[in-house]
Amino acid sequence: MVQRCAWVNQDPRYIAYHDNEWGVPEYDSRALFEKLCLDGQQAGLSWFTILCKIPAYREAFAGFEPTQLISFTAEDVDRLMQNAGIVRNRRKIESIITNAHAYLAMEKEGIDFSRWLWSFVGGTPVINDWSDPAAVPVTTPESDAMARALKRHGFAFVGSTSCYAFMQATGMVNDHLRCCHCHPGHVSQ
Repeated sequence: MVQRCAWVNQDPRYIAYHDNEWGVPEYDSRALFEKLCLDGQQAGLSWFTILCKIPAYREAFAGFEPTQLISFTAEDVDRLMQNAGIVRNRRKIESIITNAHAYLAMEKEGIDFSRWLWSFVGGTPVINDWSDPAAVPVTTPESDAMARALKRHGFAFVGSTSCYAFMQATGMVNDHLRCCHCHPGHVSQ
C-alpha cells in the first residue's frame, strides 16, 4: 500500500495533487504567481476547498494572467462576488487584482519573480525529515521574511502561514513525511 502524508484524503484530486504537485519544485514565475494567489484564497479554509475550485478560479481570473487582471474593475469584482465557483470574499477577490499589479511592478523593476522568491530558501529546496505530522511548522523565519517582503512590494493575503503553505506547495520546502512515498528519503514503516 502506498503511504502518503496524513493530511491527504481519499479524493482522487487530492491524491493527484499530493503525489504530483505538492512539494515539487516550481520555477516558472507565472505559475508561482498563480499558486501564491491561490494560497491567499485558502486563508481560513482548507486547501481541499480551494483545490476543487481551481478550474473556476482560472476561468474567473483570466488564467491568472497579470496583464489581464490589472484591467479588472469594481464592476468585475461585483460580478465575481456572484460567482459560486470561487470563494466569494471581496477582500480575497481584490487581493488577486492587487497582486497582479504588484507582480507587474516587480517585473518592471527588473526583478525575476521566481529567482526572488527562491532566494528565501537559498535557491534550492529545503528537504525536511519529519516523522510526526504535528512537528511540521506552519511558519518559519523564511516564511516570515517572505511575507514581510511581499507586503513591502504591495502583495495582499500573504501572511507568514500562507507563505509557508506556498513554500510547501511549490517545493521550496519539501515537507512530505519520512514515511510518505514522495519524500526523497522515503522509509517504509
